[in-house]
Amino acid sequence: MATILYRLGHMAFRRRWSVLLVWTAVLVAVGAAAAVAPAAKEDGSFMPGIEAQKAFDLMEQRFPGTDSEGANARIVFVAPDGQKITAADNRAVIDELVEEVGGGAQVDHAVSPFQGKAVSKDLSTAYATVSYKVKAADLTDGTKNALESAIDVAQKKGLTVELGGTALASQPAAGGMAEGVGIALAAVVLVITFGSLAAAGLPLLTAIIGVGISLASVLALGSTFGLSMTTGTLASMLGIAVGIDYALFVVSRYREERSKGHDPQEAAALAAGTAGSAVVFAGLTVVIALAGLTVIGVPMLSKMGLSAAGAVVIAVLIALTLVPALLAFWPNAVLSRSARKGGAKRNGTAEESGVPKENGGSRWARFVLRRPVPVLLAGVAGLGALALPVMDLQMGMPGDEAKPTSTTERRAYDALADGFGAGFNGPLTIVVDAKGVPDAKAAVATMSKEIGGTRGVVSVSPAQFNEAGDTAIFSAVPTGGPNDATTKDLVHEIRSERAATESATGATFEVTGSTAMNIDVAGALQDALVPYLAIIVGLAFVLLLVVFRSILVPIKAALGFLLSVLAALGSVVAVFQWGWGAELLGIEQAGPIMSLMPIFLVGIVFGLAMDYEVFLVARMREAYVHGDRPAQAVVTGFRHSARVVVAAALIMIAVFSAFVASPESMVKTIGFGLAIAVLFDAFVVRMALVPAALALLGHAAWWLPRRLERILPNVDIEGAALQSRPTTDQQHDETREPAYK
Repeated sequence: MATILYRLGHMAFRRRWSVLLVWTAVLVAVGAAAAVAPAAKEDGSFMPGIEAQKAFDLMEQRFPGTDSEGANARIVFVAPDGQKITAADNRAVIDELVEEVGGGAQVDHAVSPFQGKAVSKDLSTAYATVSYKVKAADLTDGTKNALESAIDVAQKKGLTVELGGTALASQPAAGGMAEGVGIALAAVVLVITFGSLAAAGLPLLTAIIGVGISLASVLALGSTFGLSMTTGTLASMLGIAVGIDYALFVVSRYREERSKGHDPQEAAALAAGTAGSAVVFAGLTVVIALAGLTVIGVPMLSKMGLSAAGAVVIAVLIALTLVPALLAFWPNAVLSRSARKGGAKRNGTAEESGVPKENGGSRWARFVLRRPVPVLLAGVAGLGALALPVMDLQMGMPGDEAKPTSTTERRAYDALADGFGAGFNGPLTIVVDAKGVPDAKAAVATMSKEIGGTRGVVSVSPAQFNEAGDTAIFSAVPTGGPNDATTKDLVHEIRSERAATESATGATFEVTGSTAMNIDVAGALQDALVPYLAIIVGLAFVLLLVVFRSILVPIKAALGFLLSVLAALGSVVAVFQWGWGAELLGIEQAGPIMSLMPIFLVGIVFGLAMDYEVFLVARMREAYVHGDRPAQAVVTGFRHSARVVVAAALIMIAVFSAFVASPESMVKTIGFGLAIAVLFDAFVVRMALVPAALALLGHAAWWLPRRLERILPNVDIEGAALQSRPTTDQQHDETREPAYK
């Protein structure tokens, strides 16, 4: 592996113009394809197989012509204190608003509170519903302005009017600002790490090019594979993350090889052969984690995982080819100021070649090696304590109740809960399939009565039949809110009593609606979490076994990852579910954790954690293979890699932390979870637990059974094969020609 990548780096450096033109052509080609590609069709099936989705599919089949994806608006009216919403003046204002809004060209129908019996028992609150013929994204400015104008008029006449639904839903804040802040912080870290603007700018430039290619590819292939910009969100986030990391490690190794006296071409080739080998296997671990998302059974997750895996592959290829090519254009610009002034030194010792025998990384390693047991116990105990809240993890899908009170959606949610009860915001939709039943109406009436009598159901709506008369739907309003545990228990109870009801009527029913959908999705994802963990950890163990030729190092890496990810999940539960310190992060309402969050956290953090493991331990393995004793190999690995690994971790923390400032609860949760997970994994697990464990294991850390050693391929990640081959330096010395002019 090292020899192949050495030759690739050598070729990329020598043929820099060709490499640059190829990547430029790729970027232009996929950009042009994305510009002319048709938009991808949205897949309405979120998670096939769960009951709520099957019921939703049955509704679309039996009620043709209804567009479930059409925009909707729920206009909530609250009368002034001491007044009733049914008073003549208030009623006139509401009727006028409904009439004006209902006349829009894109409006399908509008129902006033007095027609739809949507007035609270205390007559203080009412709501009107407006259904549109098109999706929210297709609403014209005229339609939106008409709705806003009508609401303004009603408010000026004394009514409190709030708006829920999808028609004018507040959109998440554009990620551009958060990403811009993260990239700016990353640039600062890179400048401090390298002491060179060119060295800091090169990883940022190549990462942006890689993300540009990835996102353009997603758009270009969108209509073919059902991809969208939402699918590319994870690809964008990880593309920036690993793109900077991988280029960072190659540039850092290039600077190290230059400090040893190698000419630019040889240094670039050696960087590709050594650091490039680590990049390849680090990238493979990330791809494994992302491709593993396909086992969850959620089409959207599978597409996001595979798209992000493609972005990681592009980042690896760029690090191995474009980075050496760009180094050829500016071979000295990426060096530190002192190196540029002093020039390269040849055949020096470690200290003479610009790598000091002692630096912050080596001093920290010696500190841990002197007291490995206390460090190990403190790290495990601390992360274990932080992981305890995971025992109370409750997954759901935060809705309007999680939005800030400054939004009209949140105020509409609260007004409806006050006027109609908490369960009004999360009704259950019952779909009855009475096909083949002699008296369908009687069967539906029986089911409606049975479900309405279930403890925890406040009321049921009249059933609506399709044209064929063989399918009906009605709503059941629970006492609890959409994310209350009582609502979840109610759904399970209704389903558990289904057999008796179906046996008595001959018809079947299923429970769906947004509340039931969220409950089913959360349950399915929670059940899939352990198998997903087992698959990616198992595959990564095999990969790390090949890379490090050790049994215990991969086991240690997997256990360390589990500690860090569980501690991160525990922290997310403590802050976002329990509300500890929530005010400091601008969280106005604690609640369940977004259903997709644990899967995202496990997949992304696993990939990044294995990045740090490969980059850090690969240098230890390299030192051990080249003759260092186990303890000294740890010190050598930290001396060479700790600073760069810390910089990479700080960059990731900066990028992810920038999203914590988002007003959107889901974005805030993801940003916090990823930032805290990288913090735990990089600074507690990799910087403390890894050297402590290796110190206690000694030579056993690198033990591999002889039979297994003969079976495993030798990938030579430490570049041992490069030590015995003639370098370009030696070849040029023999011919007395300069290696680089």
